[in-house]
Amino acid sequence: MAEKISYYARDLIEQGEDFVIAKVVETTGSAPRKKGAVLLMKEDGTTVGTVGGGLLEAETEKLCRKTFETKEKSHVYDFILDEKQKDALDMGCGGNASVEIEYIKASEPGNFVKEFKLANTAYIFGGGHVAYALEPVLRHVDFKTVIIDDRDEYSNPERYPNAERTIAVDNFDHAFDHITTDEGSYIIIVTRGHRGDLQVLREALKRPYAYLGMIGSRRKNELLYETLREEGVTDGQIATVHAPIGLRIGSETPEEIAVSIVGEIIQVRSSLDKQL
Repeated sequence: MAEKISYYARDLIEQGEDFVIAKVVETTGSAPRKKGAVLLMKEDGTTVGTVGGGLLEAETEKLCRKTFETKEKSHVYDFILDEKQKDALDMGCGGNASVEIEYIKASEPGNFVKEFKLANTAYIFGGGHVAYALEPVLRHVDFKTVIIDDRDEYSNPERYPNAERTIAVDNFDHAFDHITTDEGSYIIIVTRGHRGDLQVLREALKRPYAYLGMIGSRRKNELLYETLREEGVTDGQIATVHAPIGLRIGSETPEEIAVSIVGEIIQVRSSLDKQL
């Protein structure tokens, strides 16, 4: 549910629509939802998510509507759920809950973007000409970028000053030693040679991702696939790889290839958003 809310919130921010977030920040005893439960409310009262239902939810929604009037950035409200205590909500839970309610201004979302990981991470393996053209375009469409190369001169803050991270590895067999991917990660393989592509692809297929793309001709890629099949990789795994990478737009220059890759990635991201 938190992932669904993060995508929903990202869309609202892109559309310039303010909203209110209510988040359970602490519980004691028996509470309907644990720490981290989230509810999002739009200005029209539409909600996504839950902080626990019942009177706790009703009171939280009432405070969310009030927050649209006050535009208060953040306030923590304490709810007593033990009916034996004074001023308790009649829920019979026997515990307590603290809920933080915050007004999020779309034009100034502040730390909300980082906290809810609204920007997906694009891991670019290879820091050469294609990566150099690709990295800023990805940032412009709301991706955090991480550059990994086996050459210091191609993966450093001077070459990529706005990247989230730059990582230089001894060789691509260790390309994933310093990162952890998840189902929202975008993996882009544009190393300088077949060996590097194979090393990264071999490791990438063992990990979670939203997108996995690799540069190269169909013939070259099929040779890599054959090697991986001999190692036990299935056709089903190979079918998840976007290769040759990018949309078919007749791209030739690094800049054109970068546009084709980002176009394909946006297409995948949009498809995943609609599934939520």
